[in-house]
Amino acid sequence: MKLIKNVKHLKIVEQIILVSIFAVLVTMTICGFVINNINQHSVRAQLSNIGIIIANSVSDSIDVFQNSIKYELEQISTTLTYFETDAEKYKYLNDIKRHSKLYSDIFILPSEESYMSFRKKVTEQESAAFGVKMRDGRYLVALFEIEKVKRNVFQSIGADKRQIYVLNPDNVLVTSYNFNKQVFDKCVKQLPKELVTDEATVYGKRKNQPFIYLKRSEPNILIIVSTPKEITKNTIEHNRLKIIMAMLISSFAVLFIVGLYISYLYINVRQLFKAIIAISKGNYKRRIRLLIHFLTPYEIVFLANEFNRMANQIHKSYIKLEKTNKELKDLNEFRSNMIDTVSHEFRTPLTSIQGYTSRLLRQDIQIDEATKQKSLKVIKRQAERLKRMVEDLLVIPDIEGASLNVNIEPVDVRTVLEDALILVKNNEGKTIVNEVNQENITISADKDRFEQIMINLIENAVKYADDESDIVVSIDEENDKNSDEYVKIVVKNKCNVIPKDKLKTLFDKFTRLDDSTTRTTRGTGLGLYIVKGLVETMGGHIQLHSGMDWGFEVHLFMRKG
Repeated sequence: MKLIKNVKHLKIVEQIILVSIFAVLVTMTICGFVINNINQHSVRAQLSNIGIIIANSVSDSIDVFQNSIKYELEQISTTLTYFETDAEKYKYLNDIKRHSKLYSDIFILPSEESYMSFRKKVTEQESAAFGVKMRDGRYLVALFEIEKVKRNVFQSIGADKRQIYVLNPDNVLVTSYNFNKQVFDKCVKQLPKELVTDEATVYGKRKNQPFIYLKRSEPNILIIVSTPKEITKNTIEHNRLKIIMAMLISSFAVLFIVGLYISYLYINVRQLFKAIIAISKGNYKRRIRLLIHFLTPYEIVFLANEFNRMANQIHKSYIKLEKTNKELKDLNEFRSNMIDTVSHEFRTPLTSIQGYTSRLLRQDIQIDEATKQKSLKVIKRQAERLKRMVEDLLVIPDIEGASLNVNIEPVDVRTVLEDALILVKNNEGKTIVNEVNQENITISADKDRFEQIMINLIENAVKYADDESDIVVSIDEENDKNSDEYVKIVVKNKCNVIPKDKLKTLFDKFTRLDDSTTRTTRGTGLGLYIVKGLVETMGGHIQLHSGMDWGFEVHLFMRKG
């Protein structure tokens, strides 16, 4: 037994020795310092070489730009010799200026002295001038915006973060790329007294941020390239940090691996216990998450996988059971609301129909024709009311199941609204103001369903409006939201301000402004729910608002036809 224990202990020691040998902590530390030193020298040389390449590239771009401009001006100068008068020449130059995207201006100066004076003047005004001598001794001069010159000179640089400065013989800045005043002053201050001509040269006090200058003899300009601290930081300093971090991480990796090997079994076993306790307390979402690596025993992995599979099945069954319970609860609530609605709303029209029918069937009394017609109208009105309520109840399953069939076509708003107003039940005799008098306002909708929407909205507004107040139907042409896609129809009435929490619930089924204890109006509480379902089925949307000016406003957005 002791031998077995020793063998097990020996294996752990053997693994620790193997890990320590392969880590080679001392060798790794020495290599880190050596690599860091070599990397620093290599990157310094690379930064200098890139700066030299950029300086030569800018120099070549200046040559190409200058030669191309010189060639174009010589061609123009040659062409001008074929015009006999100055008026013809200036007309030709104006045509070139008008059609050229490069020149700001092109004109003729009388002498070389005036050309040199003008060139110095425009340089101070952040412009550039190039000229060629014409056969008659005058100078043809092209004027450029300095930004256009910069685009041509620095277009090969791309998005490089280095600062580039082009100076004239007096060390005055002509143009720049990524200009920085502080860096520019430092570059000029550290320039050697004797400059090498036509050869890119590295200078500067900081090796990790080299400056490069290139003094051109023709044209007589000086190009300076500065390597910013940001590039140095992203190369030398970041690489140094990475090497040091790699060295530290490698050193701590040995301790980490050893500690992980000793503790992983304990951690995994604790995961098993925690998951079992969670499941026993009803937390069916809990899963076992092992710390898996090549030393994790197969038996623990297998046990965890089987446990998680079992927990998944229990969780799915639990979710299905919860869903079924919620559906049963909703169905029970719907049934209760349906019974309440039928008992409250169907009783009155049925009572009226039964009463007037019994009256008409009586043989012991004489009923005149006017009374008969009145009774029949009451029966007809109450029967229509019952029909509307039944239709409201029947359309709910189609809305909830997204199976409502609609025939989308261009519909004239004014025509449908006029038809709807004829069918609106306005027993209180309130005034309905139709402000929709615009022609050719069409929407994409089902004509019958849209008419049903407008009837429900207007009857709802009539039902809850204050006495002797108007119900207004209009189209909001000032609609600033999706005005190119939607027509905004507004139905509003005057009533008490509706609280926001109540306003949010009015689209729910069986919801009314007056509850069952304070009910003063007739209705199933399904009108706005059905309206919302029909509107969204036809691709529109609806909003409710309440304020001091208008107690209740319905904003209906329907897609334009």
